[in-house]
Amino acid sequence: MIKHIFIDILKSLSITLLLVACNDKPLEEDEVAFSISDTMMERCEFTLATRQDVKNELKLFGKIAADNNKQASIYPIMSGNVVEIHAELGDYVKQGQKLATMRSSEVADFQRQLLDAKADLALAEKNVQVAKELFEGKINSERDVIAAEKEMQKAKAELARIEEVYRIYGLREGSLFNITAPISGFIVYKDITQNEQLRSDKADIIFSIAQIDEVWVLANVNESDIANVRLGYEAEVKTISYPAKIFSGRVDRIFNAIDPTTKAMKILVKITNPDLLLKPEMNATITLKYSEDKKLIAVPSSSIIFDKSKNWVMVFKSRTHIETRQVEVYRQLDDVTYILSGLTENEKVISKSGLMIYDALND
Repeated sequence: MIKHIFIDILKSLSITLLLVACNDKPLEEDEVAFSISDTMMERCEFTLATRQDVKNELKLFGKIAADNNKQASIYPIMSGNVVEIHAELGDYVKQGQKLATMRSSEVADFQRQLLDAKADLALAEKNVQVAKELFEGKINSERDVIAAEKEMQKAKAELARIEEVYRIYGLREGSLFNITAPISGFIVYKDITQNEQLRSDKADIIFSIAQIDEVWVLANVNESDIANVRLGYEAEVKTISYPAKIFSGRVDRIFNAIDPTTKAMKILVKITNPDLLLKPEMNATITLKYSEDKKLIAVPSSSIIFDKSKNWVMVFKSRTHIETRQVEVYRQLDDVTYILSGLTENEKVISKSGLMIYDALND
């Protein structure tokens, strides 16, 4: 099959060797006349070599994380027994929605304090009224009225304090206490079970809620690559869950510290996540793209032919004049190859089907 293809290529190229008479001057070793046929011209593509900024990239590994500014952690602020769980890991909850209900003696004590404060205020108001009536009847002094009013102000302050506690904790009548969501978002952490005894002095998170319409990508940068990282670099993020999808962002923050365990520095890339595809704790591959401070001749990578441990390009002058040119490659990045030497700006190279012509001319 390969042999037939090669024969077709030779036919399409219409290579014609120059024949000379015996008494004419002999041809030099490389003197070959040729002409590319119309069919082959249609198969080929041609690209001008241009001087471009040299691009580079750096591959890193990291994890998806929730934005700390859009995350809330919930701690047990009351001691008591959990009687019901209303939300589970991964659920979407709205601000103020019940997450769990617990029965607490502390809540019952707040209820008692509220009733006492209301009763004390009612009594203080009554005492002020009596003191004023006695003062009008010349039975007591103005000092007694002032003292009664001060007691009433204290009673009002105590009632205001306990009512503020009720508002902060969202308390209701009785001994039941509802743990509610401080923000809307997804539950990304849960460490609470029904019938569990919670303690307010145990500083462990029981729920964590995060909004993930925008997420962070935390990537590790090895010490050898730290000098190549800058704020604002373009970043392409890929995950195992969506291998064909590229999430785009930019380097938003550089943490100028080395982790003593990993010996790496962390950077942060912000990614918009409107479809909520990215989840916290997903593994991610991050590719940073940046420009080096130099310009070189650039051609499509498809125009580079590797043979005999060297790199070649086919330089197109005309249909009867094509050069096989050795080049020194600086770097190949995706579909662009940067050339150190061998090509000049605006020379035309064959960027498609060049290998066919190379084989025909150099075999």
